[in-house]
Amino acid sequence: MTSTIDEGRTTADGTADGNGVPRSQAFFQQAQERTAHNYHPLPVVVSHAEGAWMTDVDGTRFLDMLAGYSALNFGHGHPELLATAHAQLDQLTLTSRAFVHDRFGEFCAALGDLCGKELVLPMNTGAEAVETAIKVSRKWGYDVKGVEVDRAEIIVATGNFHGRTTTVVGFSDDPDARDGFGPFSPGFTSVPYGDAAALEAAITPNTVAVLIEPIQGEGGVVIPPAGYLREVREITTRHNVLFAADEIQAGLGRTGRTFACDHEDVVPDLYVLGKALGGGIVPVSAVVADRSVLGVLHPGQHGSTFGGNALACAVGTKVVEMLASGEPQERSQRLGLVLRDRLESLVGRGVLAVRVRGLWAGVDIDPTVGTGRAVCEALLARGVLAKDTHGSTIRLAPPLVVSEEDLHWGLDQLEAVVTGG
Repeated sequence: MTSTIDEGRTTADGTADGNGVPRSQAFFQQAQERTAHNYHPLPVVVSHAEGAWMTDVDGTRFLDMLAGYSALNFGHGHPELLATAHAQLDQLTLTSRAFVHDRFGEFCAALGDLCGKELVLPMNTGAEAVETAIKVSRKWGYDVKGVEVDRAEIIVATGNFHGRTTTVVGFSDDPDARDGFGPFSPGFTSVPYGDAAALEAAITPNTVAVLIEPIQGEGGVVIPPAGYLREVREITTRHNVLFAADEIQAGLGRTGRTFACDHEDVVPDLYVLGKALGGGIVPVSAVVADRSVLGVLHPGQHGSTFGGNALACAVGTKVVEMLASGEPQERSQRLGLVLRDRLESLVGRGVLAVRVRGLWAGVDIDPTVGTGRAVCEALLARGVLAKDTHGSTIRLAPPLVVSEEDLHWGLDQLEAVVTGG
């Protein structure tokens, strides 16, 4: 192994308490005792990170193969992003949208140009962006399409994950996300993901939008059949229905293209963006569309105190600048081939199936090996951080800045876990 990997597995001196108990155990216990259990985290307590590596409070380093569900596409502490944030912190952080600040217009223009759209509505979290897309789609339906008031319908897909607000979980078919949180908002129709015929059959005169993930991340990096996105675009255009693409996890370089929709040369009516847009520093999200869509909103009809704040706009502008170079996308595409080849070699050797697009993969674990959680715990013991989903699947999404050597090392650890090596 190289020094990079050797150093990644060392432990600093003096990190245990007087009884030899790792500091991470105390931190983890405190977190478990004093927080609501909305997550089931792996027992690791990170204190600092750089690039594709994270270090826990005991000094042990781990290769990050999750990248904050794509929020850390550019890695931890990217120097250009940190420099931008530091400079902005000395100038201005927040005004609220009651006033205009000097970073707002340039961010909206840059992001709009990246998407090929006219208008940008900045928010904070991905869930806020999805809620915004829902509101905009309904308003467009009433003001432009002429749908009867309060009758607007939005078509979604089975297996979806668009966030955890009460509106969004109402059209989820994941019992963990949905059960116990009703009553739910009406106006959503669910059809099988990847089935264009079922989607078209569900359209009614009241349908205002189709909201889908071009690749379902939480579902296990589920890639639809080839041509599906083109069919969705054709169907929605023909029926005068908006196509809203939730690119929160899939977009901004993760799949080897700027957007996952680019793989089929499809341009949706609304891009729903988040995660990587904040550079792993601040929460930044946005809905991006042409004036004919976002122009339906008028002052007072939607807003956010922190949405489009100066710090977020400064970081977001730098993210867009980095993406405009094409280098992150090229790197994701190139290293994605390594990821695909290594994972496909494991099929039949502890792995049932893999789905890979760029530096993003869903890996279905053979039940004889264990659950997805058990595999992630075994990877943790070997210095790799990944996350399970839906019982038997793990997701791999390393930062786009990961080196090929480190990527191979991480995959070596996965191979050892699933094959018993």
